[in-house]
Amino acid sequence: MRRRTLVRTTVAAGSLALLATLAPAATANSANSANTAGTAAAKVTAATAAATTAQRDDDDDDDRRSYKSIGYFSQWGIYGRNYHVKNLQTSGQAAKLTHINYAFTNVSPDGRCFISGPAGEADTWADYVRPVDAAGSVDGVADNWEQPLAGNFNQLRKLKAKNPGLRALISLGGWTWSTHFSEAVSTPAKRKSLAASCIDIYIKGNLPVDGTRGGQGVAAGVFDGIDIDWEWPGSAGEDDTPYRPEDKQNFTALVREFRTQLDAYSRSEARRTGTKPKRYDLSAFVPTAPAKIDAGFEIPKIMKDFDWVNLQGYDFHVSGEKKTAQQSALFAKNDFSVHQTVSDWLKRGAPAHKLVVGMPFYGQGWTGVSGGGDGMGQPAERPAPAIHQPGFEDYKVLKKLADSGEYKVHRKYGQAWLFNGKTLWTYDDPTVLRAKTDYIRARGLGGAMFWSLDGDTDDGELVKAVDRGLKRR
Repeated sequence: MRRRTLVRTTVAAGSLALLATLAPAATANSANSANTAGTAAAKVTAATAAATTAQRDDDDDDDRRSYKSIGYFSQWGIYGRNYHVKNLQTSGQAAKLTHINYAFTNVSPDGRCFISGPAGEADTWADYVRPVDAAGSVDGVADNWEQPLAGNFNQLRKLKAKNPGLRALISLGGWTWSTHFSEAVSTPAKRKSLAASCIDIYIKGNLPVDGTRGGQGVAAGVFDGIDIDWEWPGSAGEDDTPYRPEDKQNFTALVREFRTQLDAYSRSEARRTGTKPKRYDLSAFVPTAPAKIDAGFEIPKIMKDFDWVNLQGYDFHVSGEKKTAQQSALFAKNDFSVHQTVSDWLKRGAPAHKLVVGMPFYGQGWTGVSGGGDGMGQPAERPAPAIHQPGFEDYKVLKKLADSGEYKVHRKYGQAWLFNGKTLWTYDDPTVLRAKTDYIRARGLGGAMFWSLDGDTDDGELVKAVDRGLKRR
């Protein structure tokens, strides 16, 4: 993939006005969630002025710039959520995305990427064994039991055929499958083994045989790179996730190993086929908390090998906390925010064009909220009831709540929340996402990332809103 040059863009006056409307004077009830930040609009103005001073591009040049639009597709979404690869096509999301990150594959403590294993550790049925019928297939053609590749992987291949230029990355780890990362990268031999095994399975496409499925090279071309989602090197993530001080240096070495092996495979592939070497993408999901950044990431070193990193832009606060609070604000005072995250990565040496801003397609919610006002920053009894998980609800459900008239919609500082006097949901809607895309453009950042695509509406409202914002339409 072509590396993007450092470009700064100008935000139109209308976009700045939109951002300003998201930052009215705060109320006393909003203190805990950072809505006391009366300088938010000034920050937007300053960021815009800096970008304008750096370089002013005309609209035609800016439209040709390629921002990344990256969506995570969850392996397990085909079950309870009934969300399939075909939905990416029928919703219109695929046409607006540059990359799909397939979540997740697992990592063993002895330094291997593995795709088959016990229930809860792998799911070959979802990945490449499950036959997809004609109604559920991207191209309307059903799988048969003789073909070596079926399931999500075959549908991704078909999706890419319908959307030239769309790329797919395999994502390693995630919140619950980061358990073995620290041990798996603890020695040079393990790091080499981990990178080689991931490339063998997902880039070369050598899948374990499972009945009539799998075999050498059957998934070649499905994936175009690797996304590392280790949560977190050098500090705590999931309760059972071990970590050690040397994770920081080992992570740097792991990234270098992946970059070296991906490039070597690309060169050998080009020699074998007589074609131009392909650039295999290498990215990572990285944290917002400064302590976690400093504990796990040698930023100037790793950014030389990464094509980009996806910044955590959500879960700043979660429904398990005792008070309501924003989960994804663009600006905040004395609290986590998108702006704080971007600033922390920039001042530690990350190039702006390699920073992709994470955006949630879900909300965090509380019920039993007391204290009155707009509900933000108030005591709450417990996570709000939800369809799949208490305190965690898809945007498509929250949109219906917002449209029902039962909840009042609040927006401040590049965040939105719903409150009905008892229950509060903090989330991102199209208005907030437009503000965030204006920020991305103003700061010369690399684009937007979404967790996860199954939370969007059936017509891809959020993905399309971000696409319009990045293209200034």
